[in-house]
Amino acid sequence: MTETPSSPASVRVKSGARGALYVLLGTALFGINGSVAKVVIGAGVSPAQLTFFRVLSTAVIAGLVLLVSDRAQFRPSRRQLGNLAALGIGGLAMIQWLYAVAISILPVGVALLIEYTAVVLVALASWLIFNERVHPRLWFAIGAVLVGLAVVAQVWDSNLRLLGVVAAFGAAITYAFYFIMGERVVASMPPMAVAFWASVFASGFWGIFSAWWSLDPATLTANVSLSGALEAVVVPVWLPLLFVITLGAFAPFVLIFTALGHLSATAVGILASSEVLFAFIVAWAWLGEKLTPLQVAGAILVLLGIVVAQTARTRPEPAHPERPEDATLEVPPAVP
Repeated sequence: MTETPSSPASVRVKSGARGALYVLLGTALFGINGSVAKVVIGAGVSPAQLTFFRVLSTAVIAGLVLLVSDRAQFRPSRRQLGNLAALGIGGLAMIQWLYAVAISILPVGVALLIEYTAVVLVALASWLIFNERVHPRLWFAIGAVLVGLAVVAQVWDSNLRLLGVVAAFGAAITYAFYFIMGERVVASMPPMAVAFWASVFASGFWGIFSAWWSLDPATLTANVSLSGALEAVVVPVWLPLLFVITLGAFAPFVLIFTALGHLSATAVGILASSEVLFAFIVAWAWLGEKLTPLQVAGAILVLLGIVVAQTARTRPEPAHPERPEDATLEVPPAVP
């Protein structure tokens, strides 16, 4: 018997609570990843090499998923390939490298806080470049982010190294490009396919420029202290590296992507901002990276601005109003 649209088997059951759980679990893994990556970099793996390992592992895992579930995605059009190359190199490759550079110099939470200002840049670019309407609350969001960042960075007496701040803001700019470009690419390809192809191009780029071949294999088998509160714990370098390329990269992406089947993209984006809080908490408890009470207030103000900016864009109606779930899928894969 043919199923009708109202048949239980043809209706996707959505759960807001389950979607929120997926997002929070994914962002928690992303938040932990920053501190783990800092240990790996401190053990002698360069930010560029770490980026290469991360994007390569994502390409391999996403490719295996597509091999089983949707082989048609291995045949994109030439135009799609051009867009995916720009997304992979100009977005994904540069975001992860700049973020890795930033956390090697700055406290993890501060670097991530600066990177997340990309949300505000996306809203501004949508207004200035693509003539999208934005809500007036965007200006409040910008003001809150700028004031909050000034407080966190303590611009009147800052001890933050300039290179780290520049790298973090560079990550924010490339993240904004990734989001804007990815939003358009995902309109014609599933996010899993976008993750695969963007990672392939990012892997090709860093395969050339990361000098991965110069990494002494002995570095990966050498023992390293987990530092901070876990200083007494000593493990081979490959173990935290394995966390970074699996639980710190692909697994959070899958969780956040799955959450889009239960929540709107805006709701997922707002919940995903909690990654900054997780990063601060983990870095404080593990690495001893602390903020003053005034800096904590500034971080809260930045997060408030980021959340407000998430709702400032006025999105166009989906092409198929009878399928509102389409709108929730028109976002690019998340980036740690």
